[in-house]
Amino acid sequence: MTQPVLELSGIRKSYGSHVAVENVDLSLDPEEFVTFLGPSGSGKTTTLMMVAGLQQPDGGSIRLGGAPIERQPPYRRDIGMVFQHYALFPHMSVRKNVAFPLEMRGVAAAEIARQVADALELVGLAEYGHRLPRQLSGGQQQRVALARAMVYRPALLLMDEPLGALDKKLREQMQREIKRVHRERRISVLYVTHDQEEALTMSDRIAVFNRGRIEQIGTPSELYERPATRFVADFLGDTNFFPGCVLGSSGGHCLVEVLGRRVEAMSPTPIADGSAIVVAVRPERVRLQRAGSQADGLTGRLAEVIYLGAARRCVVRLADGGDYFALQPAGDAEASGPQPGEEVSLSWDLRHATVFPL
Repeated sequence: MTQPVLELSGIRKSYGSHVAVENVDLSLDPEEFVTFLGPSGSGKTTTLMMVAGLQQPDGGSIRLGGAPIERQPPYRRDIGMVFQHYALFPHMSVRKNVAFPLEMRGVAAAEIARQVADALELVGLAEYGHRLPRQLSGGQQQRVALARAMVYRPALLLMDEPLGALDKKLREQMQREIKRVHRERRISVLYVTHDQEEALTMSDRIAVFNRGRIEQIGTPSELYERPATRFVADFLGDTNFFPGCVLGSSGGHCLVEVLGRRVEAMSPTPIADGSAIVVAVRPERVRLQRAGSQADGLTGRLAEVIYLGAARRCVVRLADGGDYFALQPAGDAEASGPQPGEEVSLSWDLRHATVFPL
């Protein structure tokens, strides 16, 4: 079996009585792109800083290429780092910024020139080597930071919310650029973000952090389609939570009662009969029809239709007074469909609904 590039075992970090990271276990394979995703204060950046050597763990081990590094200083770790705010030297040219890590390692001048030219070519800035950082756009500065972090070909590249300061269009462009560089250099990447779409777009796997722990780790589709906890279902994308109780369960399936209707859903863990639960269903998985056309649906009233361009978001008020959502593609959202004020029903397929205990 291929040895992991990075292995975290039981990593812990506290600040006084506050536990920032608690017993985090993770492995990163060669050429893999893993993203830490979670809200502010969930422990994702603290974990990244411990891998970088900028924070010391209170316990656990960090292994890079099989060798322990938790007590090594940052400059002795074979790790590149890209920060959100670029951290470029303002008085140095682009070329000198990118050359800096090589100069610190005592690389010969001719080899530095070759590697810097190669790195700038890789990020599309071959003609910008003479410029100062202030003469570049935000996206160009981020490319320089990426080139500098990768120029000496580290075993691992860490990226701490590197696109957070960019506007949406430029952020999407840089997402594609980072993935292209990742593929071409075949480098392992550990990436931190709180942006769900960014994580889904870029990652081979995502580790969802909450209160210092990893709630779930898996591929984007696994986490989105099969969340293991209510927190993951709620944090990653939009989700409806229909309240109900369990009537019976068998083989990972549940029969539940929701607002007086019997419906079926998947259950990632066994739940006792009679337990209060919620049924999680993504808005795009909800079928919305006029009342009477779907006998098994939850009946309510269409309160609002929100135009989103490629889709429309339908807000339905059910008997409990709560608002629930169905997302319809533009092609399905025809003028002949239900209109605000009409009675409608909501339904879904068993495989797209997940039960979580309250």
